[in-house]
Amino acid sequence: MITQPQSFPPGPGSVRDGRGYDRPVLRAKLTLPPEERAESRQPTRTLAGRLALGGLAALAVALPFTLLALLVLSKWHPLASLDARVADDLNSYASDRPHLVDVLRTLGVVLDPWVFRAIAMVIAGWLWQRGAHRLAIWALVTTAIGGVLGVLLKLVVTRARPAFEQPVAHANGYSFPSGHALNSFLVTGVLILVFLPVLSQAGRWLAWVLGAAVVLLTGFDRIALGVHYVSDVVAGWIVALACLAGTAGAFEIWRREHGRPSSTPAEGVDPDAADEISGESTYAHNPAPPTAHPRASRK
Repeated sequence: MITQPQSFPPGPGSVRDGRGYDRPVLRAKLTLPPEERAESRQPTRTLAGRLALGGLAALAVALPFTLLALLVLSKWHPLASLDARVADDLNSYASDRPHLVDVLRTLGVVLDPWVFRAIAMVIAGWLWQRGAHRLAIWALVTTAIGGVLGVLLKLVVTRARPAFEQPVAHANGYSFPSGHALNSFLVTGVLILVFLPVLSQAGRWLAWVLGAAVVLLTGFDRIALGVHYVSDVVAGWIVALACLAGTAGAFEIWRREHGRPSSTPAEGVDPDAADEISGESTYAHNPAPPTAHPRASRK
C-alpha cells in the first residue's frame, strides 16, 4: 500500500522555504526566498538609451580621476600639502608604536591585491560550477581589467612614494594609484554585485557595511604605513569604480541584446543567475524524491 509522504514541521532554528526545504534562520534573514526575488519586467529604456546613460556614467567617473591625476602631475600645492601633512602625521604616530606597525604590516599582507584576486578567482570557479557561467566570466574579466589598468596608470603617472627619515615600511613601484586600494574596492564590489540578487534587505545592508569597512581599512593601512598618499588611495577607488561601472554597463547591454529583462544596480549584475547562486536550479532539475514515513513502508 502506497501512502502519501507526511509533511513535518520545520526543525528548530529553521524555516520552511517555497520548495518545501528547511532553511537556517540566519540564512533566511540574509537571503531572499525564490518567490520574493526580482521578477522579469518590460524594459524601461531602449538599448540606445542605455548606451547613452552608460557613456555619461563612464564620463562622470573618468573626470574625477583625470582631474586628480592632473593635480598630482602639476604638484598643485593644496593637494600636495594635504598629502604630505597626513603622511607625516601618521608616520610620526606609527613610528612610536611598534605594535601598531606590526598590525598594519599584517593587514598589508592580508589585504594584498593578490589575496583579493585569489578570492575573485575562487568565487568565479564556484559560480562556474553552479552554472552561473556569465557571472563567473564577468567577475574574472572585471578583476583582470582593474589589475592591468592599475599597473598601466602607475607607469603613466610615475609618482614616487612618500619618503621619511624614519620609515616604518617600504614598498616597490610607483605610488599613484594605490594597487591595494584599487583591488580591495574592485573585488569587494564584484562580490557584492554578484550576490545582491539573493540577499534580503538585511543581507544587503550587511554586505555594504562589511564591504565599506574592508575598503576603508585597506586605504587607511596603506596611508598609515607611509607607502601611499591620500590621493593615491582615492585614485585607486575611482579607478575601481570606473571598472565596475564599465563592465557592469557592458554586461547589462549584453543582457538587453539577448532579450533579457532590464535590471537595476540594486538587483546586482545578473538577477537571472539567482537560482544558480543559491543552488536552487539544482533542485529544479534534480528534485529530491519524497521520503515515505517509516511506518508507511511496512504497510
